[in-house]
Amino acid sequence: MTHSPLPDLLVEPLVRAALIEDLGPSGDVTSAAVIPQGLRYSARLNARQDGVISGMQLAQIALRLVDPSLVVTVHRADGSAVVAGETVMTIEGAATSILAGERVALNFAGRLSGIATLTAAFVARTAGTSARITCTRKTTPGLRLVEKQAVLHGGGAAHRFGLSDALLIKDNHIAAAGGIVPALRAARTSASHMRRIEIEVDTLAQLEDVLATGGADVVLLDNMTTADLTAAVQRVAGQVVTEASGTMRLERIAEVAATGVDFISVGALTHSAPVLDLGLDF
Repeated sequence: MTHSPLPDLLVEPLVRAALIEDLGPSGDVTSAAVIPQGLRYSARLNARQDGVISGMQLAQIALRLVDPSLVVTVHRADGSAVVAGETVMTIEGAATSILAGERVALNFAGRLSGIATLTAAFVARTAGTSARITCTRKTTPGLRLVEKQAVLHGGGAAHRFGLSDALLIKDNHIAAAGGIVPALRAARTSASHMRRIEIEVDTLAQLEDVLATGGADVVLLDNMTTADLTAAVQRVAGQVVTEASGTMRLERIAEVAATGVDFISVGALTHSAPVLDLGLDF
């Protein structure tokens, strides 16, 4: 699956900060000490596991920030499936420059490819249904933009980016507002055709309150059994969008998707994805 890249302007500061952290005040002292000045090399960034690639854009930026004269060629674009042993990028130029940007490029590419790969595994479990896998705000601080993009690369769907995107009334909001009815009524005064309202429910009784009160665009069915999810979808009958959430494990996704929910939100996509093993070799 292909997606338009994010503007470099947005992600370049993330990469620059990572390079500053890694190079420190003295740069790569090892390469400076042992590699002859002016030595040129070709390097390959290879997949060492099967997976879905993400982070190629950031890897390119890392290498070019270190040395704009490096020739970077991407062979497998973000969103592409790869197999172990496949070359996803080649880099040609000064050996010291390649090594100076190597770790930051691999850190971003491995982390984001891991998210895309895990997302693709979850998406595969929804085959034959209309359910879409989506992520949450459980992201690495400072990296939400690129981690959520990696979810899209893996075939996932977009969710709200942050607190300012949409009204998502959760259990603590309901408690503080005095219940579902006052929470929804208050939310309607801040909503518009551009700002939707989602509300979390834990029980079928709460769902009845939401439907009776009206005003919600999406209902978040949190920590429900599969039987209750099925009943909730049947009760909603298309009146609002349904989203299932709550410790959604890979082995449960097929049965949750079969209930008819529109979305399944999975925090693990961004907070627990293992890094995809990628390596750079001269």
